[in-house]
Amino acid sequence: MEQENKRVEADAERRRKRSLAAEVEADFERRRQMRRSLERAWQLNMNFVSGNQFCDISPASGEIEEETEAFYWQSRKAFNHVAPTLDTRIARLAKIRPSLSVRAFSDADDDVKTARLCSNILKSVKNRLDFDRIVSRATLWSETCGTAFYKVVWNFNDGNVIGTDETGHGIREGDVNVVALSPFEVYPDALTAESMDEVKSLIHAKAVPVSEIKEKFGVELAGRSLSEFSLAPYSSAGGWKRAENGESRPAAENAEILIERYTRPNGEHPRGRLEIVAGGVLLYEGELPYCNGDRGERVLPFIRQTSIALAGSFFGTSVVDRMIPLQRAYNAVRNRKHEFLNRLTMGVIAVEDGSVDADELAEEGLYPGKVLVYRQGSAEPEFLDCGKLPAEFEQEEERISEEFILVSGMSQVSRNSANPTHVTSATGLQLLIDQDTNRMQMTAESVERAVKEAGKQILHLYKQFAGARRILRMTGSGGRSELFCFDASDIYKEK
Repeated sequence: MEQENKRVEADAERRRKRSLAAEVEADFERRRQMRRSLERAWQLNMNFVSGNQFCDISPASGEIEEETEAFYWQSRKAFNHVAPTLDTRIARLAKIRPSLSVRAFSDADDDVKTARLCSNILKSVKNRLDFDRIVSRATLWSETCGTAFYKVVWNFNDGNVIGTDETGHGIREGDVNVVALSPFEVYPDALTAESMDEVKSLIHAKAVPVSEIKEKFGVELAGRSLSEFSLAPYSSAGGWKRAENGESRPAAENAEILIERYTRPNGEHPRGRLEIVAGGVLLYEGELPYCNGDRGERVLPFIRQTSIALAGSFFGTSVVDRMIPLQRAYNAVRNRKHEFLNRLTMGVIAVEDGSVDADELAEEGLYPGKVLVYRQGSAEPEFLDCGKLPAEFEQEEERISEEFILVSGMSQVSRNSANPTHVTSATGLQLLIDQDTNRMQMTAESVERAVKEAGKQILHLYKQFAGARRILRMTGSGGRSELFCFDASDIYKEK
């Protein structure tokens, strides 16, 4: 009887886990469909930055498709103004690297000592993780797609080896990891949330090899080829990171979508909830693992960074979105201008039907020294008058170039190292540079807030997991290496 009850309970538990895994996957698919149009807009942005600028989102299918040529002879060159503008903005934002330091709560010796210790911890973590590189990667995503994220976690397989287990594998003390995430991997429960505080539940999904899942969770999955999941921006004919054969999307082989659903603490789950699912199998369920809130509460371990925030939207926008219509117009003007110049230089020849070998003339043209034989009694072939290049071409090109400056927020002083206003005084030039800085102030503040929040969560994780005794190394004054020892109770005390 007892064995029968255990079997029934085990079957009920298996059914519950399968049901929970199916519910998490259904929730992920719902969120994925809800923001599909946003993903296509991000992919379009990346295509324009990379130079594939003759594609658009199809109204019928909602996918990115290549624009077809109206005539075979049409010029279709991309005169990319989006990429250099983005490079300039990223270079300006690269100078914004706020120092991670901690201010003492009071002038008491204990508080001053704690503040100094916390500052040293942040400096050590910044050097170990190459934190500037992580911020640069997140800034590249936010400037291209409008939004980027940081994920601050505790990696138990990192840090110094402090012992060995029964199998002989080293046991490590663990350490903080900070990862920059693209917006393609983050799925909030509501697209109208204006900050991370308004998000009640968030899914982090990415394609990972099944071998990695087996190593982390001990579950062996069959794996599959993932081409529908947004692994890379793509257009059907010549897009960014297009497959070599030009027929199918980039795909990850022997992989599965690892879905991590984080839920904030609520009445049903006072310590929050974390469920991890892959391939229809529930890999983990439990409470939120990190006490990373300002008052020691458990919150989502994600930090949002935006290029340009939008009212009533979780995901921000970028200057690339604003520059795409101008880039299309600029490409059209330059290409039509080049076609007109081709007509002026190569000419358009009028010949009487049957007077010359039309195929030969079309293939070879009228090169210097060519002997043109035409039928006796017929009219001589002649060049048609194509006129002169209209002044409207130059005017329209200059007007669009000026609009690039207005929309991107980058003047020619910053983007082209040029001074079109002919300002010669140092004060005037500095005012022009300050104007560019002011236009990027909101973006710079978003980077600073994200870095500050990452520093706070790093300290919270050390407070939770540092243990009884820990040693960190950092570069001290004069480039000398310094070691400092601490335990979790030394980091900070709740005030």
